[in-house]
Amino acid sequence: MNTPILLIDDDTELCESLTRLLAMEQMTVTPAHNLAEGKNRLREKRHDLVVLDVMLPDGDGRVLLREIRERSDVPVIMLTARGDAGDRIAGLEGGADDYIPKPFVPGELLARIRAVLRRRVGGKSDTLLVGDLKIEIPSRRVLRREQEVTLTAAEFDILLFLVRRSGECVTRDELTRQVLGRPMGFADRAIDNHISNLRKKLGSQAGDVERIRSIRHLGYCYTGILHA
Repeated sequence: MNTPILLIDDDTELCESLTRLLAMEQMTVTPAHNLAEGKNRLREKRHDLVVLDVMLPDGDGRVLLREIRERSDVPVIMLTARGDAGDRIAGLEGGADDYIPKPFVPGELLARIRAVLRRRVGGKSDTLLVGDLKIEIPSRRVLRREQEVTLTAAEFDILLFLVRRSGECVTRDELTRQVLGRPMGFADRAIDNHISNLRKKLGSQAGDVERIRSIRHLGYCYTGILHA
């Protein structure tokens, strides 16, 4: 079965090239060249992943990202023309699962798409209990004190990885490689931004202890006790 991908980018040559490349990987690309067209395509059918450019003719792609996150946890990879750190941080804080600065090698985007889709599959068919959280892995749901918390695909996978290693320090490099599916770049703040979002959504404290503790110059540790 082909994987439906929505590609929102005003570069028609890039869209045509990526459509051909992804078709060879059993991925069906629906192109859209502006925000309005992208919104229509989102309403018309379900997609397994969205690739979204920041700079579009009729506005900022991050505006559409926020709208998507209000109603869906579909994975979103942002494309940033300038590769500016501010663009990347804003995209991650807005709920993007990954970002790629332009220009990029098409094979890199393919690798990022594969990594995001692998994370989307999830893990074993079970439920994890850790402190005030209940993590239902098959449905990818997180409940805090029986109230569902909406997480992006990347946030869910980072939380799951940390919880399964609760009490241990997990380095930023390991999280980037194992969860985001790529090497950690110089001055790469992707994991830090996802952790910041998790703290906001789940609460920085779990009882009287810090939920996700920062380990200086190394990484992060989920402090709760895991009960599988």
